Amino acid sequence: MTPQPPVPDTDTPAALHGARLPRWLLPADWPTHEGRPALARLELADGRIARVRPLPAAEGPAGQARWDLHGAPVLPGFVEAHAHLDKAFIGPRQGAVRPGLLGAIEAVIADRERWTREDLRSRMRRGLHWAWQAGTTRLRTHIDWWDPQATPLAWEVMGELAHEWRDRLAIERVALVKLGPCEDRAVAQALARRIAGDGPGALLGGFVHSSQWNPGALRELLRAAQDEGLDLDLHVDEELNPEAEGLAWLARNLRATRFDGRVVCGHTCALAAQPESRALATLDAVARAPITLVSLPITNLLLQDAATGRTPRQRGLTLVKEARARGIPLLIGSDNVQDPFCRVGSLDPVEAMQAAVLAGQLDGAFDHWSMALCRADWLGREAAAAAPGLEGRPADLVIFDRAEATAWPSRAARRRVLRGGRAIDTDTSTVTDDSGAPAR
Repeated sequence: MTPQPPVPDTDTPAALHGARLPRWLLPADWPTHEGRPALARLELADGRIARVRPLPAAEGPAGQARWDLHGAPVLPGFVEAHAHLDKAFIGPRQGAVRPGLLGAIEAVIADRERWTREDLRSRMRRGLHWAWQAGTTRLRTHIDWWDPQATPLAWEVMGELAHEWRDRLAIERVALVKLGPCEDRAVAQALARRIAGDGPGALLGGFVHSSQWNPGALRELLRAAQDEGLDLDLHVDEELNPEAEGLAWLARNLRATRFDGRVVCGHTCALAAQPESRALATLDAVARAPITLVSLPITNLLLQDAATGRTPRQRGLTLVKEARARGIPLLIGSDNVQDPFCRVGSLDPVEAMQAAVLAGQLDGAFDHWSMALCRADWLGREAAAAAPGLEGRPADLVIFDRAEATAWPSRAARRRVLRGGRAIDTDTSTVTDDSGAPAR
């Protein structure tokens, strides 16, 4: 059926009637109709989801305010697992950029002299608004940390914004450091102590690439994180070099270094360029380690195998299907937005999912792959829920009024977002930056 947009008479519904929920979020005994999950009724109370029942279900008290969704797809709030808000929106002020990853890095370095507190705050705040309005409830952003002995201004500004936004978004910061200096144990330990001093929401990260491959430095980074009780979030093998070995090394050595946290590995594009047997052996090892993979399809499709005047031959997408088949936690993120790494983007996780569906030929996107936008528990060191559900959780929900589950994420741009059971304004034209100008 084609969902018909409801006409709500309240911004705080007591129930969502006729919601289409994804299979991964439903219990095994949930009834089906014509091979598809039965529609659901979600009862909301005190900002939480009190009950979830398949239709037909009791209507509830007479006069109870409800939204009739007519089969519209509904998802829990999103996790933005990998962003770069320190760089976001500098693209419009860039000239020509040398194609590829290293060229983008050069362009960002050249732009850093313009990163004042006001510039950073305005651009980061715009990104937070866009993510919030898209339906994101948790956002993790990497912050370039070029000098291990000097705290970047962007780190401080993001910390201030994280505090200001604490009632709207759970924001995490990752210190994105170069590996080389961390080969000195004292440097790695001092950096880890500095990051840990900022408390929950601060993580240690690094850039693991064949151009600066240094297993000794990576080992010291692991040890320092372990000593300070920090989780790690790394850029790993963001390249199409089949000899890249960062992910394989991590999968082999995490236990040997007695690291007991979680390591999130973003990109891992090199898997797609390696011989099948080698790539699959690496994924087998990853499945036995406390590793979560994050695929960044928009940026990697644009950045990998890039050259002026030449159509790319390779996709730059990691092996998402093979990872999922092995039970490896896998998230999909936005990565860079409107900067030299990626001139497009909107910090809308569904936009990243659209790219993943096309590039990865993913079937059943709503019923099976949408969890890659919602499983925030895959970022933490605690054991993930074996069977996630909605009852008892905050009523942070995204309703796709114009979409159908069988074709989702097509027609997914139009949506309504509930936070704590209350509808928020999703019109980005109403958002203003610190100067009062529209942040569009």
